[in-house]
Amino acid sequence: MILECFPVTERPPEIVPGRPQRAWMDHFAARHPYRCLPLSMANTTGWELLCPMAMTLEWNGGTHQQDITLTPDFPNPDFHRHVTSHFSHGVVTFHTGYLFRSPPGWSMWVMGPPNHIKDGIQPLAGLVETEWLPFPFTMNWLFTRPGKVRFEKNEPFCFITLVQDKPLEEIQPMIRRMDADPDLRGQYDLWEKHRSRFNERIFRQEPEAVKEAWQRYYFKGEFPEEVAPAKEGHVNKRRLKTPRRG
Repeated sequence: MILECFPVTERPPEIVPGRPQRAWMDHFAARHPYRCLPLSMANTTGWELLCPMAMTLEWNGGTHQQDITLTPDFPNPDFHRHVTSHFSHGVVTFHTGYLFRSPPGWSMWVMGPPNHIKDGIQPLAGLVETEWLPFPFTMNWLFTRPGKVRFEKNEPFCFITLVQDKPLEEIQPMIRRMDADPDLRGQYDLWEKHRSRFNERIFRQEPEAVKEAWQRYYFKGEFPEEVAPAKEGHVNKRRLKTPRRG
């Protein structure tokens, strides 16, 4: 399948596969957050659009377009075509620089980079029917309070991924007692027993448990040995393709 990316400006932002690293995750002892596989997988399940220049955004708390000041670190002829104060009320608008065309049946989820934390500003998410849309969309961020926010050169300002959203309407969520599925009940109870025992061993500072540091069942796609064989098709690392010219 092909995700077509049509530049609509002379110098569009660079698009790269989502990167797993996050500064706040790096700052933990032993980079502990990377043990949470769902975090790392979310970080890499899509593509990042990178800021072509460094800039400072400032909002004075007002409701008008002119209440937001946008300043590049250095003069750049593309700056105000890349980022603007368009919607007012503390909203900053980034232009992606592309018209995207996704495969039939797929829409594009547009958001801020997953787990990329910025103090004072919040990315707004959108779902776009890029399988037919003949014009580009924008990426918007909302100030959460008056003040200044920095975007560095090559910092991601937008994250895109694809989703087959139409079939979601056919899904019926069901709330059930776990006892209705004896196999699942047994697997859950054994997992809970293993987890409780491991936490007790960590609390007692047992050398083997301390050396092991954390249980890797989900990271490795495994069950406790007496529960079931490892699940086929489990993924703990994602490498998406880099855009190429065609």
